[in-house]
Amino acid sequence: MAGSTQGEVPSQVGKTIVVTGATGGLGFEMALALAKAGADVILTGRDDGKGQSAIEKIGRQVTGAKVNYERLDLASLASIVDFVQRMGARRSLDLLINNAGVMALPRRQVTADGFEMQFGTNHLGHFALTAMLMPLLRRTSGSRVVSVSSLAHRTGFIDFDDLQGERLYSPWKAYGQSKLACLMFALEFQRRSDAAGWNLISNAAHPGFARTNLFASGPGGLLSLATDFAAPFLAHSAADGARPILFAATSLEAGQGTYYGPGGFGELRGAPARALIMPQARSPAMAARLWNVSEKLTGTSFE
Repeated sequence: MAGSTQGEVPSQVGKTIVVTGATGGLGFEMALALAKAGADVILTGRDDGKGQSAIEKIGRQVTGAKVNYERLDLASLASIVDFVQRMGARRSLDLLINNAGVMALPRRQVTADGFEMQFGTNHLGHFALTAMLMPLLRRTSGSRVVSVSSLAHRTGFIDFDDLQGERLYSPWKAYGQSKLACLMFALEFQRRSDAAGWNLISNAAHPGFARTNLFASGPGGLLSLATDFAAPFLAHSAADGARPILFAATSLEAGQGTYYGPGGFGELRGAPARALIMPQARSPAMAARLWNVSEKLTGTSFE
């Protein structure tokens, strides 16, 4: 039911949290729940008007809410650099939720840096952002990074010979690859944190079948019609879709390097539970290769 995130998030008083893509949908619901729990929440997005509207909406629901909006376009490395520079004045960062994303764009588009839009935004943008925020994250013992993946990772594969979809672009192939990359990054990040002693927690989560505007801005056509038809029977609200992500981000019961989603039929909806990780997401060798390629493409490093 809508609003079910309320009361499930433990106190976040004194914590600084960044949620990407938080001006609407899942990200907004996360920001609202975290503000209710007392966190200092930084919402990011590409539309300043939507950002201000989100701040005002949270303020009407949460007395004394500590929320701020910062412009951040994950499809631009320059925008990421600008955001991180503005964050530099803060002492630490307790939690980063890498949520922003685009889905199944009908036609191939590219980011400001020439990356295929879905791979560039969903994976590379968050990869670069996390790398650049490492100094802040490491100032806080036990800080967390949560990567938002998708059920679509199950059919995804990393096409290292055509990462940018230049030879063959398919909306769902590109989306599945990007969300598989998000999950692989989360698992590899935990492995590297453990090996290097970064003392960070990296988790991943997916929202199941959540009713957000992602479908409306993505595939369109018959799939959108089918989605609208199926939603009343199979989907849940954006607030409910946010629950597994918030669990991964805040629960003391959430393990390190784990993946969460709705626990109901097909992981489409339901209370937070461990989610299925497909074999292609579990390979350390493939994840290390993807990590190295991502560092080269974005010009960033976690060391």
